[in-house]
Amino acid sequence: MKRIFSGLVILAAVLFLATVALAEDTKTVNPPSTPETKGAVPAPAAEGKTPSPPPAAPGQPGETPNAPEQPAGTIPKAPEQPTATAAKTYTGKVVDAVTKVGIEGAPVTLGDQMVRTDKEGAFSVAGTGDKLRLRAVGYERRDVPLSELATPNAELTLKPLKVKALYLSTYGAASPKIRNAALEVLERNNMNALVIDVKGDRGFIPFKVDIPLAEQVGAQKIILNKDYPALIKNLKDKNLYLIARIVTFKDDPLATAHPEWAVKTQGGGIFRDRERLRWADAFHKQTWDYYIAIAKAAAEVGFDEIQFDYVRLPDNRGVVFPEPSNIANRTKVITGFLEAAYKALIPYNVFVAADVFGYVPWNEGDTGIGQQIVPITKAVDIVSLMTYPSGYHLGIPKYRNPVQHPYEVVYLTEKAAIDRTKASPLQFRPWLQAFRDYAYGGGDFTEERMRIEIKAADDSGASGWMFWNAGNKYPTGVFYTGNGDKIKSTPPAASTPPAAPPGEAKESGSQDQEGKSPSEPGTK
Repeated sequence: MKRIFSGLVILAAVLFLATVALAEDTKTVNPPSTPETKGAVPAPAAEGKTPSPPPAAPGQPGETPNAPEQPAGTIPKAPEQPTATAAKTYTGKVVDAVTKVGIEGAPVTLGDQMVRTDKEGAFSVAGTGDKLRLRAVGYERRDVPLSELATPNAELTLKPLKVKALYLSTYGAASPKIRNAALEVLERNNMNALVIDVKGDRGFIPFKVDIPLAEQVGAQKIILNKDYPALIKNLKDKNLYLIARIVTFKDDPLATAHPEWAVKTQGGGIFRDRERLRWADAFHKQTWDYYIAIAKAAAEVGFDEIQFDYVRLPDNRGVVFPEPSNIANRTKVITGFLEAAYKALIPYNVFVAADVFGYVPWNEGDTGIGQQIVPITKAVDIVSLMTYPSGYHLGIPKYRNPVQHPYEVVYLTEKAAIDRTKASPLQFRPWLQAFRDYAYGGGDFTEERMRIEIKAADDSGASGWMFWNAGNKYPTGVFYTGNGDKIKSTPPAASTPPAAPPGEAKESGSQDQEGKSPSEPGTK
């Protein structure tokens, strides 16, 4: 009997365990969610939290591309949660510190997010960071700690600024004698800015940068400034506005080290310009990355503005490119570089400028070099037209000897750009001539002619002006006596100068627009 009773107990236990197992199986009929699962409903969220969306199907928004496959049987690890604070929205209004009028189109940056103010100067920006960064052409830059934005729609002021600059080469900036002489000129003429070569015509970068390609191509062979941050700080302590000039596609070291990126001749050889220097091909975007990296290094060291020079293709019809050389392709590649650089520099809140041939506003095409005034003006903050009278080897309409008419050359070129682009005059700041005329036998451009050029730039409504002399030799007298602190908000009411007759100035020659002359090697 005991054996029978024990057997019945064991049998009952087995049946009970089988029943439990069957019940558990019926609870797991539905498979676990996978990217292929359709119609899956997310689990209810805890109170006050947003439910997580279901996984997206492959190729749809929300999918993580190129996610590494997990070995069979491996339990996927939960994705790490970001440690950064959640994005927050800030609103406000950017106004002129003097007039309290709203500033339209002012970039407002928070982290890597940038918006522009509306017609009233108002903005709304969402992002993360510890400060709002503000700027506007014709005004100083400003950083505003988020802790100071206690109330929504805060009114944030920007101080007007007219940039009045001299140019210093890499050697000029490194030489105490040349640099101090330039600083004396600035002080004597109530000027406030320097344009300094960060990458000059010969491709060298005068201070150490963490850019492997610069080291590889030999751009760091000559380090002229052992403590560049200290130099920049010293200049900033003098309340100077600093502009980093970066020569782009005219780049002998890069084109020599990487001939596959160099501009080629029709015969397949490497192109050399009148100075026997090689050029990097703008159609190879590896060159873009290099110049943008240099621009970032300049922004990090403390420059207020990044100015791209030689941002063009060679003015030579004997060169070939990877794509057909037509207006559309040439314009696209040059404008595309400037747009890419502008985007990459957003977090630094620096002004971005482009040096442009003085003939470009007069021409309907791209002057054969990829520069068209309308798209370039849209791509950057500031357009710096090279309005050196000596550079206009064909003159301009009604003024065939430009050296005899410096006012008309500067003023009419600026006005042509403003009229063509419909942009604010403040978006333009010309290069002016402070070197001896080499084209017309017109002699030196010293105090008297410099004053005339300044008046022309001011009358056009430009946000300032810059003087070029390749050897950094500037007059010892006074050529400017204004304070220039307040920027005109509207173009001058003077009568409109004569416009170019239809067809008269189409595709005016680009040669010599950078002031080349045998007597001044390296002149811009």
